[in-house]
Amino acid sequence: MIETIEKRGIVDEDVLRAMRSVPRHLFVPENQQDFAYGDYPLPIGYGQTISQPYIVALMTELLELKEDNRVLEIGTGSGYQAAILAEIPGLEVYTMEIVPELAASACQRLKDLGYTNVECRQGDGYFGWPEHGPFDAIIVTAAPDHVPQPLVDQLVEGGRMVIPIGPPGSYQTLWKFVKQPDGELKAFNMGGVAFVPFTGEGMKESEEHGWPPP
Repeated sequence: MIETIEKRGIVDEDVLRAMRSVPRHLFVPENQQDFAYGDYPLPIGYGQTISQPYIVALMTELLELKEDNRVLEIGTGSGYQAAILAEIPGLEVYTMEIVPELAASACQRLKDLGYTNVECRQGDGYFGWPEHGPFDAIIVTAAPDHVPQPLVDQLVEGGRMVIPIGPPGSYQTLWKFVKQPDGELKAFNMGGVAFVPFTGEGMKESEEHGWPPP
């Protein structure tokens, strides 16, 4: 697995070390464990997936994480991405999952594996986690059709957000955004990806109020 992601261009030593350290097979269902170290996504139940290792590594590298950074993950899933983040020295990791059953199992799994620098919450990630913001980095592991404004508001100046954006049921574009001094986002197109749709009341409310604009 590590050789594959290195060949695909991942060079950040902290990210590679984290990918080596986290036992991915413990984050997939038992009937998928034989496939845990292949470079492809796997189902984890409730219509959700664990992303392929390369995408996990790429999104983590794009965050440009530094010691003492506070990171918010939207879409805990099985907890694998949160564990990767928690392996990077000096980070405070906050992770949210909208599916109650996944949130409960992921939080217990992370606790059992000794990740004391991760705080979990079940809830609608569209609204972020303002009580623990602002964040130096935000990573979103499900695809909305626009950038949720509450997440932008919770990003520090110079903060980085990595998020797939696009229509549900289709391919999306992976974007890296950097928040500028005027509050605007500088955008970097990182190519095509395929993620499960972003769900929740926040998405519904934004659509009802005409966001994004036509």
